[in-house]
Amino acid sequence: MSVMPAKRVSILDEIRRKVSQLPTTPGVYLFKDAAGRVLYVGKAKSLRTRVASYFQPAAELLATRGPEIERMIRDLVADLDMLECESEVDALLRESRLIKDVQPPFNARQKDGKSFPYLQITADEDFPRVSITREPKPKGARLYGPFVSASDLRAAIPLMQRVFKFRTCKLDISAEADRRQYYRPCILYNIKQCTAPCAAKVSKADYAEQIRHFRQFVSSKGSQIRKELTARMEAAAGKLEFERAAILRDELRALEGLQRRGLVHDHLQPEVFHIDPAEGLARLGEILELPGPPRTIEGIDIAHLAGGQLCGALVCFIDGKAFKNGYRRYKIRTVAGNDDYASIREVGWRRYKYAGMDQELFPDVILIDGGKGQLSAAWGAFDELEFRPPVLLSLAKKNEDLYIHGRPGAIRLPRNDTALRLLQSVRDESHRFVQHYHHILRRKATLGKDKESPLP
Repeated sequence: MSVMPAKRVSILDEIRRKVSQLPTTPGVYLFKDAAGRVLYVGKAKSLRTRVASYFQPAAELLATRGPEIERMIRDLVADLDMLECESEVDALLRESRLIKDVQPPFNARQKDGKSFPYLQITADEDFPRVSITREPKPKGARLYGPFVSASDLRAAIPLMQRVFKFRTCKLDISAEADRRQYYRPCILYNIKQCTAPCAAKVSKADYAEQIRHFRQFVSSKGSQIRKELTARMEAAAGKLEFERAAILRDELRALEGLQRRGLVHDHLQPEVFHIDPAEGLARLGEILELPGPPRTIEGIDIAHLAGGQLCGALVCFIDGKAFKNGYRRYKIRTVAGNDDYASIREVGWRRYKYAGMDQELFPDVILIDGGKGQLSAAWGAFDELEFRPPVLLSLAKKNEDLYIHGRPGAIRLPRNDTALRLLQSVRDESHRFVQHYHHILRRKATLGKDKESPLP
């Protein structure tokens, strides 16, 4: 058995010290090598307990996690980062997103393009239908999810259908079709799991009310139905009707599986909301009245918690795709307290102080996360510089209002506009990236780490 070098022993001892100070909340952890490269991403119900299990002297990593993980811990891991999450579901979805984005070499799973499923309710049909999909419609649908378990979602659909009687078929049903009354409905109508709009058994108004109630249920936690199922299960068990109690137990579990989901905008899966970048850029060029489509877009966002660990970040997109070598992180140096506007000015000045000169070019478009105030603050950074950017925009989250410097008022584009969706992807990526950095700074402040990683 080989003896571990003293330097390696010292590194592992320092990691164990950090692990002892991790929170016991759910979250995502990242193991890094000496160069700061992410080797592995994992999720945890309790960060401290989970991460400590890798570094205990008696840990049987070879037996429990395999030779690759054992080698990574023994020879390569030099540091760790973590992101606290609100729940286990949040941690699972964030872990999946990070693995897809970073592609850590020691994560064997989730590197492919497989996505989590959504519950989809069509909104562009006379009689909306409900389905499970990994490829949501680009428009004309209301989405819930993503869900962490496709099997839980599939099990929950029949239970919900018994209550709300929505259709799941793929028929094109028009309220104006006179011959619907002669159509023979499927068995779901006979077993009272569908009101059969295909056979004109329900009016458009009544079916819309069914869907409205169903959407309210899915948006809520379904507590009332859970209480009823629990009471019925306990009553059946009390009468020694164990088969009935087991069926109700399975229905209760299926319903609880519906709660294991994220939010569409918080846990975005870009791979399932694909747009053609060329179309988005061409459309953006039209809106901005440019001679042609822009090629480079940079997005800026700011993050803080009650004025603490104030930081900024910048992401770069080339030809509509993320160019991660162009990403930058900024720890705010000149701003005291909670001042987003001053922070945006600082980031803009530090990023573009050499732009327009021989050393560096401006991007075609600079996008700020925020409204008119953030846009004005960003423009203020250029008052101290010799050159001005070609195009400066801001995109406000609440109503997706687009502000263009030099033009009065806001532009509100249709939600399915390809230019808006392209700008949203840049804005959302800058928000994700700055939040990631903000969590790192908070973790360093909590653990008392003195060294900061190099910042631009």
